[in-house]
Amino acid sequence: MKKSLFLLATALFFLNGCSDNYSEVGYPSSSYDNNGLGINGGITEPGEQYNETEENAFISVEDEPISTFSIDADGASYSNIRRHLSGQNILPPLGAVRIEEMINYFPLDYEKNYNEPVVLNGEIADCPWTEGNKLLRIGMQGKEIPKEELPPSNLVFLIDVSGSMSAQNKLPLLKEGMLALLGELEENDRISIVTYAQNPGVALESTSGSEKQKITNAINALNSGGSTNGEGGIRDAYRIASENFIEGGNNRIILGTDGDFNVGISSQDELIELIEEMRETGVFLTVVGLGTGNYQEGKMEQMANHGNGTFEYIDNYDQALKVFVHEYNKFYAVAKDVKVQIEFKPENVKAYRLIGYENRLLETEDFEDDKKDAGELSAGQNITAFYEIIPADIQDRAQPAIEIDFRYKEPDADESILLSKQIFDEALKFNEASEALRFCAGVAGFGMLLIESNYAGTTGFEKVKSWVINASSFDPHGYRTELLDLIDLAESLK
Repeated sequence: MKKSLFLLATALFFLNGCSDNYSEVGYPSSSYDNNGLGINGGITEPGEQYNETEENAFISVEDEPISTFSIDADGASYSNIRRHLSGQNILPPLGAVRIEEMINYFPLDYEKNYNEPVVLNGEIADCPWTEGNKLLRIGMQGKEIPKEELPPSNLVFLIDVSGSMSAQNKLPLLKEGMLALLGELEENDRISIVTYAQNPGVALESTSGSEKQKITNAINALNSGGSTNGEGGIRDAYRIASENFIEGGNNRIILGTDGDFNVGISSQDELIELIEEMRETGVFLTVVGLGTGNYQEGKMEQMANHGNGTFEYIDNYDQALKVFVHEYNKFYAVAKDVKVQIEFKPENVKAYRLIGYENRLLETEDFEDDKKDAGELSAGQNITAFYEIIPADIQDRAQPAIEIDFRYKEPDADESILLSKQIFDEALKFNEASEALRFCAGVAGFGMLLIESNYAGTTGFEKVKSWVINASSFDPHGYRTELLDLIDLAESLK
């Protein structure tokens, strides 16, 4: 089977074929170039940048029984997909679709956790798109911290005010989100604003969260113009964050940009190297992407990955409220360098495939290496990972099918803590599984349809919608209802 992908460049379409190859267990693997590529004729605006992705293939347990990855707490992929579908009426480019971020965009009704930094849960049930296969859901729930018990924050907003940020869906939208966040700040919190265009500057020195009018005036005064010296702004933001560092507090930079760095260091590798250097200060990083046209997602996602932080994309005011108000707790890390290692038992599992997390894979030896960077988990946040499993021909269900080891560090610690959990195959049918598994299967299925996955099996838009509809009793902000609209849009565009 071949995929034909079309790239818009200087008003011409170029064909890019993607040939198949096959894994040892008989499933095709696929890779695709994501720089500006759409699917089935869907295109993105010239100038946007996405990183290449190779979809995870099935791996034989006999050859490689251990799988290791870093968690991904980002939510940017889903809101960027929404921007393409509902905002621009086009299918998203392949590189915009990261299934793990689509799944982790949605709050799940995992059991509340008020004691430990992380609590694990999981289950195995029949796979709804490939008969005979199974799905493994691994759930992680971050510690809930009541608002009155949150540690004081030292927040430094690093705001791109270059000329490319003038559009209504960039700096003006970001300012609305920042103003909404003011209601979350307390007297002991501190906020600073660093701007960068041709030259970096300080728009607001570190100020108590109680001085809301002063902060409001500084936000309202932000205007755009000039080129983009991101390097200078990054260095200034980390300097100010370090000067106002709160021991035992929440020290975080929130970078708002379209990612179009064009003065100073600007390549993805150079920016990652700078961020890795800066993270040694103990300051966390949240990257907020905005806008269209020159949106440089690949750079921003990797900066967040390497900066002890998360990556979000804001496409409208409701999304700004989600990032800055409804999920304000996500600015508070409860665990960092979070790694997951699964051992699949050959008595019960023949082969496995990690769904998503393609740019979060780790080597087996990285799991015990406390110097190896990994993802962060925030207060009250839930993270989910999915494996599709080919079960062994004859199973011993008295024995665990899966052994999960889980490592994390507390936010200010250098040594990791180990957790372990066994998961048994209880022969659950798909409709007997938890709502979390069934809903996330719907999201994963939608993602596979968007990238035309070779592993989608019998998945179709109607099936995906039915899985979501029948697993939407928990929908505190209406996100699951909105998902159904996006599925309809994607189906009509395909």
